[in-house]
Amino acid sequence: MTLRTCFLTAAFAAFAAGAAHAQSADDWTPPRAGDWIINGRATSVSPVADDAILTSAGAATGLNVDVGDDVMPTLGFTYFVTDHVAVEAILGTTRHEIRAQGGATDVKVHETWVLPPVVTVQYRPLTEGRVSPYVGAGVNAMIFYGGDDANGFTVDLDNGIGYALQAGADIGLRGPWSLNLDVKKVWFDTDASINGGALRSDVNLDPWVVSIGLGRRF
Repeated sequence: MTLRTCFLTAAFAAFAAGAAHAQSADDWTPPRAGDWIINGRATSVSPVADDAILTSAGAATGLNVDVGDDVMPTLGFTYFVTDHVAVEAILGTTRHEIRAQGGATDVKVHETWVLPPVVTVQYRPLTEGRVSPYVGAGVNAMIFYGGDDANGFTVDLDNGIGYALQAGADIGLRGPWSLNLDVKKVWFDTDASINGGALRSDVNLDPWVVSIGLGRRF
């Protein structure tokens, strides 16, 4: 079972538990225009990169880029512009191992921290009940820092801007508290320069960002 499958299974279980608990609570009110929800989440970032590593002249090397997953705590800040429209920003950082793979080769070449802030505009069609689903779209940045090269390789990664789609739900619990489930698909590619440009790759990271957490309304 993949990390993403495990995370989604846990999220579904939490969704069911939260919904059952919410049915028994009697002092919860839904957010309205002008409210904030701050979510503390556990977030899985799972890149899908599998791009070819080429020589500087564009010749195939038989190797591909593999970028590992990571799970880290994140914060989400949601502001309700209206009862049905909200803006969310997420903050967090993850660390990813980069490997060159192909044939009998599987070698670590780099490890990097990534700061991937995402800002989305959400539409929330159902805000009266305890379960408030939403969809959203927005932009993200990818900022690489604290990189460590490995096994004699040097790797440089370009920062940049991408875009994201989002789906999720808030489940009212008790008082100002809610359970949040959130899935984002981010599209982002970076140019990787290896060994001073002797090798290169156009890496499509395109991660799934899956989160579960607890929110408080202010």
